[in-house]
Amino acid sequence: MSHQESHDVIVVGAGASGLAAATTLHAAGRDVVVLEARDRTGGRLLSAPAEHPGRALDLGATWFWDGEERVRALATHNGLATFEQHLAGDTMLQETTGIRRLTGNLIGVPSRRFAAGAQSITAALAAALPTGTLWLDTPVTATQPGGHGGLDVLTPAGRLHADHVILAVPPALALERIDLADTLPADLVRLARSTPVWMGTAVKVVAHYPAAFWRQDGLAGAAFSRTGPLQEIHDMSGPDGDPAALFGFAHARTVRPGFEQAVTAQLARLFGPAASSPVALHVQNWSTEQWTAPSTVQHLTDHALFGHRLYQQPALDGRLHWASTETATDHAGHIEGALAAGERAARAVLAAPADASDTALGTTAPTR
Repeated sequence: MSHQESHDVIVVGAGASGLAAATTLHAAGRDVVVLEARDRTGGRLLSAPAEHPGRALDLGATWFWDGEERVRALATHNGLATFEQHLAGDTMLQETTGIRRLTGNLIGVPSRRFAAGAQSITAALAAALPTGTLWLDTPVTATQPGGHGGLDVLTPAGRLHADHVILAVPPALALERIDLADTLPADLVRLARSTPVWMGTAVKVVAHYPAAFWRQDGLAGAAFSRTGPLQEIHDMSGPDGDPAALFGFAHARTVRPGFEQAVTAQLARLFGPAASSPVALHVQNWSTEQWTAPSTVQHLTDHALFGHRLYQQPALDGRLHWASTETATDHAGHIEGALAAGERAARAVLAAPADASDTALGTTAPTR
């Protein structure tokens, strides 16, 4: 990498928001690169391949809902097969006093999923970008004002320059992992450090089985528990029940030695002995992902900060833009919100004058 290498836009993060931003910018003729710290695309979209070709089990974001037209259009445009979430059957309730079967699915709502897993979204977006646009294994360590306007971006491999930078990672993570050289206004720093990370304290557990046996018993695969370790459980089987799986959410603070055994024992109590022996048990603890969760993630609880108005306006003389699902004004925390935030950041870049310093913004207190 040359010290003088320069681009119109550098996008930090190759999740749904970053790749949506890059797609919009590329379509407008801008020279853009996407820097991703991980060795994969997707961010919080993570799908574990199943034995059936073209099928996967989601360890991160899973669903999309009616009215989320960006996701639906993206799937249609790229030929990504989707299917309805299985809902039919009864719900199991686990309390300290015992287990009860409740009529109907009391926690599931109509939604759709991706047959090849939600990570197929970012795979499709990345595949459509020109060769050389996406740089994996390239964490950003710092950004700072450039010598001739714009911003310099530092990575372990060297320094790049861009007219605009889009931070498509959770704001609190950006503040902790990227040295911004004390360039941001104090109110924006306070806001970013206080904004929760969607799924940042979640543990997603997926139990893969040879068959969806619970359906034969008239169960929806749905359960909720007041004793845990899984607090909420859903059917995660693929189209027509293949691959067969249940998944549940736990809080990161409950993960300790013996967690997996406690999970399978809970599933067996809820769904019968067959649930005690999954083919595979995937435990994805998002709080331990260094490129998702900052060290403060357990203490970030004010979800009212999602979509805050300060995230809607560029910082650093109009050159630094926010684009992660936490910054979306609608559907924050959803895939749809990530796509919307990426598109909004890209539009702000495209609308900026040639000299972005003419758009310097004032600051206000971080209130809605």
